[in-house]
Amino acid sequence: MPPNRPPAALPTKGRGAVSNLQGRFARDARDEFDDGWRPAGADLAAESAEPAASAPPRIVTQVSLEQARSILTRNASPDIPFDVSLNPYRGCEHGCIYCFARPTHAYLDLSPGLDFETKLYAKANAAERLRETLSRPSYRCETIALGVNTDAYQPIERTQRITRGILEVLHETRHPVALITKSSLIERDIDLLAPMAAQRLAVAAVTITTLDADLARTLEPRASTPARRLRTIRELTDAGIPVGVSVAPVIPFITEPDLERILEAAREAGAVYANYIVLRLPWEVRPLFQEWLQAHFPGRAERVMNRVREMRGGKDYDADFASRMRGTGIWADLIRQRFYKAADRLGFRYNRFELDSSRFTPPPRPIRPRDGGDRQGSLF
Repeated sequence: MPPNRPPAALPTKGRGAVSNLQGRFARDARDEFDDGWRPAGADLAAESAEPAASAPPRIVTQVSLEQARSILTRNASPDIPFDVSLNPYRGCEHGCIYCFARPTHAYLDLSPGLDFETKLYAKANAAERLRETLSRPSYRCETIALGVNTDAYQPIERTQRITRGILEVLHETRHPVALITKSSLIERDIDLLAPMAAQRLAVAAVTITTLDADLARTLEPRASTPARRLRTIRELTDAGIPVGVSVAPVIPFITEPDLERILEAAREAGAVYANYIVLRLPWEVRPLFQEWLQAHFPGRAERVMNRVREMRGGKDYDADFASRMRGTGIWADLIRQRFYKAADRLGFRYNRFELDSSRFTPPPRPIRPRDGGDRQGSLF
């Protein structure tokens, strides 16, 4: 007889992933199994009498501090418009179900599911390590993309302030920086970013996936609301900081109908350049996203995945650099045409802002004591 399968897991309030799906490097595989020992009638009676007992347990965010050995990451992917990035955090409390960075938690022997958004790592020495890196004689200045893998302004930044420390170093050394976020917390750092932007040292982008607040609450539960992000674009623009809008990801039949309206709203708020990315489902993101679809859009799930496969040559995902951001086929081409027609009509630009690297002033090299701080060497 086929094994009894438990009912689909219920979403946890305030979290994106429906389950704590095991990472691909886990040595032991676990699968839920209903052995029939719980009488259905008794369960229903208990749940009706005590509804709180049947609700999913509350999951608390855990933050671990770590000391980074290096802080800058070099990019070799030809389809990404930056060469150097810096990520202050591992994992992201925003909980976006579509996040392409989720599979990186598997390297920590953690789940790309709920663990990714609840077990976070903060690089406590990020600013110190950045200062050391910039002071090296061999360092060559080029724009640093801040918060690309996970959001540099996720909720824990309010207390950790690691991104703030990094920006203080970049501001002091006149080093160019490009930021992308879904959080209004970036407004806190306008005092640093505005004078940098005046010297062509800073540019920002705000990701807007949908204008529907209810949809955003399930899709990216702890990010700022769409309306709040539009206000952030306006605040940054008014401060003289060039702002772009990233319509990402475009999900067929879920966020795709909002494409033109997002561009219109962002342009009205002051955004001057735009780009888009279609949904990507690498590694564990695929089953996690499909669980989310079944939990929130069961009647639409198969239709959505069929369109995703049409844009990926019949597969759930194709990692080819030439097409992974845009997809292929008729559906991908229709989205491309819609985006560029709307963006052209609204007067958006597509090319990146060229920031000025010539103003960079390296910080002084840190003085390291020799042999315990003594001129004379010690045997111990």
